Amino acid sequence: MKRLLLAALVPALLTACATNPSTPAASAEASASTSASASSAPTPGKVILADLDSAIAGDWRSAENRARDAHRHPRETLEFFGIAPNHTVIEITPGAGWYSEILAPYLRSGQYIAAVVDPASQKEERAKAYYTKSNGELAAKLAADAARFGTARTVTFNPAQPQFGAPGSADAVLTFRNVHNWRMAGTADAMFKGFYDVLKPGGVLGVVEHRAKGDMPADDKSGYVGQAQVIALAQAAGFELAGQSEINANPRDTKDHPNGVWTLPPSKRHDAGDAAKYEAIGESDRMTLRFRKPAR
Repeated sequence: MKRLLLAALVPALLTACATNPSTPAASAEASASTSASASSAPTPGKVILADLDSAIAGDWRSAENRARDAHRHPRETLEFFGIAPNHTVIEITPGAGWYSEILAPYLRSGQYIAAVVDPASQKEERAKAYYTKSNGELAAKLAADAARFGTARTVTFNPAQPQFGAPGSADAVLTFRNVHNWRMAGTADAMFKGFYDVLKPGGVLGVVEHRAKGDMPADDKSGYVGQAQVIALAQAAGFELAGQSEINANPRDTKDHPNGVWTLPPSKRHDAGDAAKYEAIGESDRMTLRFRKPAR
């Protein structure tokens, strides 16, 4: 689960992972060189559920990660976003690589790109150290299993002025539980503009985010965001809303927990005596939104 942005150094950290130029996961320039031109339309393709199921069931995934499939619904989510094996897909701040373990093998004839925060873009030394460490861990994970992750690439970005690759080079951009962090840091508008720029006309932006009961102030520390607020951010960047799904909904989530979304599994930041209560709720209620960059 994504944590609150390091810019404020609040108790929960934004989970992000970074690049190591010496690994197979190279730089933004390297990823751009393998991308389609800005004038390209989205790559034709269709979801191949048998291949997606195979990636989800892969024995390279830990039992702990597979146990979360019941809450994250990767099959249904990626099918809803329309991700095909030959697509170029950029995942924003993939953390420890939960979705990377599925996407990289599935995109066997396409390209998986992990977009991670550049430590040099951070002002505080603790933030720089955090991103350097977490980025290196993801790079090592991808490099350690070349048979499955060898074609994966990384690109670093500055959240204040993000560039994820050559303009019009990606078929899809995916972000899982990150929008609250960008709103707190004041970078949400810039991030959505970056998504728009890197996508091909007709390309897809897929967003999963903790869903509040209504609009929330930008500096709210609960981790929840109003669904209308996320839609407004995307539309302000130029996107069209192409679909909404309740795949990741959880009606048991009352959204009034003492430590926000981090009270719930998997973070479980609660008193030991409340364990049964929060296990019964499960993970947070989440919106699942598909946006489209208008075709020109």
